[in-house]
Amino acid sequence: MKDSVRERAQAALQDDYLRNAVKFTTERLRSGKQSAAAELGHWEEWRERGRAIRLHTIAHLDYYLAQFADNARQQGAHVHFAFTKEEAVAITLEIARRNKARSVVKSKSMVSEELHMNEALAEAGIETVETDLGEYIIQLANEPPSHIIIPAIHKNKEQIAEVLSREAGKQLPAETSVLAQFARQKLRQKFLQADIGMTGCNFAIAESGSIVLFENEGNARMVSTLPRTQITLMGMERIIPTWADLEVMATLLPRSATGQKLTVYLSGITGPKRTEDSDGPEELHIIIIDNGRSLQLGDPDFQELLNCIRCGACLNVCPVYRQIGGHSYGSTYSGPIGAVLTPALVKNAAEWNDIAYASSLCGACYEACPVKIPLHDMLVYLRHRTVTKGRPDLQEKLGMKGFRYLMSDYRRLRKALRLGRVGQKLLSRNGVIKAKLGPLKGWHRYRHTQLAAEQAFRDNWPVLKQELNRSLAQADPRIEERLQAWVAKRERGNEYDA
Repeated sequence: MKDSVRERAQAALQDDYLRNAVKFTTERLRSGKQSAAAELGHWEEWRERGRAIRLHTIAHLDYYLAQFADNARQQGAHVHFAFTKEEAVAITLEIARRNKARSVVKSKSMVSEELHMNEALAEAGIETVETDLGEYIIQLANEPPSHIIIPAIHKNKEQIAEVLSREAGKQLPAETSVLAQFARQKLRQKFLQADIGMTGCNFAIAESGSIVLFENEGNARMVSTLPRTQITLMGMERIIPTWADLEVMATLLPRSATGQKLTVYLSGITGPKRTEDSDGPEELHIIIIDNGRSLQLGDPDFQELLNCIRCGACLNVCPVYRQIGGHSYGSTYSGPIGAVLTPALVKNAAEWNDIAYASSLCGACYEACPVKIPLHDMLVYLRHRTVTKGRPDLQEKLGMKGFRYLMSDYRRLRKALRLGRVGQKLLSRNGVIKAKLGPLKGWHRYRHTQLAAEQAFRDNWPVLKQELNRSLAQADPRIEERLQAWVAKRERGNEYDA
């Protein structure tokens, strides 16, 4: 039976190395993003422009996909469409077979993780090597990525040294420069020997048929220039209309992801190698992949999910992700975007019912998203669908019934609060409640609850109201007029009018 999010999270919470590593890195990324956004200025205007581009593109996705495919083919690229992940894998294996490929080097691609492409190539007897340093580390560790842009975020230097030492056959010191140098030397030979280079696609430019890659290590350029054949795996939503639109995305994505003004390498690739070119692939294959993405088109609750530019900013601010890491989500995509995207791609399959509950619904993901995707709302929609389909958690169902009973009558609520203030004295120790009883068991495993005030705000309100009335009586009459006008408007139901 598949583990639940709760079970995976419990295991992660016991791993101090993981929690410290994830917390350290996400705090750096989050603060870097805030500084970069402030330095740029007018950040909300940039976000709104990015959102507008993505909304327009997804609303006309069929048009821009056709335009991109036509222009890419005119430039000499082979464009394939794959409706399912099985079709995408089959197309890839056929290309490898025709080229008699024995080895593939890859730059970082979340789509390839989604397709389990490495496993498929291995079963076909084809060596596959990840060339992004983080991906290379977790490939050697036989683990999936834990973050969209930093796959090995959950490992510290000592753990990385242990992984690379096994590959080296000798003990390597836990020094970043030494570990990076070892990986660089190993990967250089792989680049030169590879028959196929495989990349993802950050953006595809419809007006020219180009693909664009953002990276910091230079490995994607090696992957896309040295092997004779290049395969680019592209989610169907990665389209943007023009190069002018790329300027907006190139401003938003690096700042949101790592706090950089621009990634170290930004590559635009239009077609395979030409006669006058000194390097580049002789064959360029672009596989445009659906794999559940089209299920969101026309859905008023989830179509904006396709606006995502995979920056990872929502992970860096999520209080849940920052405690449990990416593997607890149990799928390729983690964090708030993963909690929505994973069930969306598989048509809200029952096995992913629990993933939407791995969130505090605080809205930090929306505030961080460079294209303003309302992920917190989508998580609520997912929970609603779970309930309406008749699959609610029994404890939650009973809890909500009890909540409704109390909140529907202020007299019941007042009595419950009074009883609670009396009852808490039996459970409190040193001014807090730490009892692990009933529903408090899970909460108090990692935190404690403050005691409720001896006197409720509701009980203080008569005295506060008298003080407020005295203050209003002494205030400028115009303030009183504005307050009365506002109250009258609210009573008419127009309180949100401009």
